[in-house]
Amino acid sequence: MMEHSEIMELLPAYVDQELGIAETLTVQRHLDGCLECRREYTEQAALSKRVRSETAYFKAPPDLAARIATHIPDTLPQDKPRRISLPSFPANWNLSWLQLGTAMATLLVAVWSAGLYLNLPTADDRITEEAISNHVRSLQADHLTDVASTDQHTVKPWFNGKLNFAPTVIDLAPQGFVLEGGRLDYLDGHPVAALVYRRQKHPINLYIWPANGKDAGPKAESSRGYHVVRWTADEMHYWAVSDVEESELLKFSGILRLATHQ
Repeated sequence: MMEHSEIMELLPAYVDQELGIAETLTVQRHLDGCLECRREYTEQAALSKRVRSETAYFKAPPDLAARIATHIPDTLPQDKPRRISLPSFPANWNLSWLQLGTAMATLLVAVWSAGLYLNLPTADDRITEEAISNHVRSLQADHLTDVASTDQHTVKPWFNGKLNFAPTVIDLAPQGFVLEGGRLDYLDGHPVAALVYRRQKHPINLYIWPANGKDAGPKAESSRGYHVVRWTADEMHYWAVSDVEESELLKFSGILRLATHQ
């Protein structure tokens, strides 16, 4: 049982959905009975939401283009250089160039802010990194499975009552991908089913949870030395993560997709 101080230290990671399933459930149970921690969680969650939603930006004045155009000199004759005499400048010269400089600085800041916004990670990028972290954590903690079995008729019923959906469990041993079991995990803000397969010495974590969108074909990505293949079918998300060769992981996804539609 965790101490109150330990829960407080875990709250930032809990708010950012960076905890494993076991720690997440422990924090949730503690919040149910601790008013102080629940109040602290509410404040941290509100702050996190503001940081994500309130992106600072600068809006250029509507007359910026016209103001810049008025200060751009016409093309100078090539055979007669134009001489500028400082005393002949209009009285408002300093003010005009100061305004132009301010406008240009504002424009540069706006472009810089837009670049930052365009480089922000997408929701899929965030889930990819979270799935890889969960995969690595399951290997480091030696916690690949909660139910260890090569029998799909043992693994599938184990999830009954633990999730609000029934994951499809298929043994692909004849195709070279051996089912080893399953466990509960936490991904994209909610519990998911994690099925564990093995290709020779390489474990594969297959995360499954309900989807609201349309079916989507497999997409392969790589990060931190791991490969991810994700797809959506029959109102379910599938995210496979492993250090096996990308071609092998794509083969796994193809076999599984065919098997689930037979």
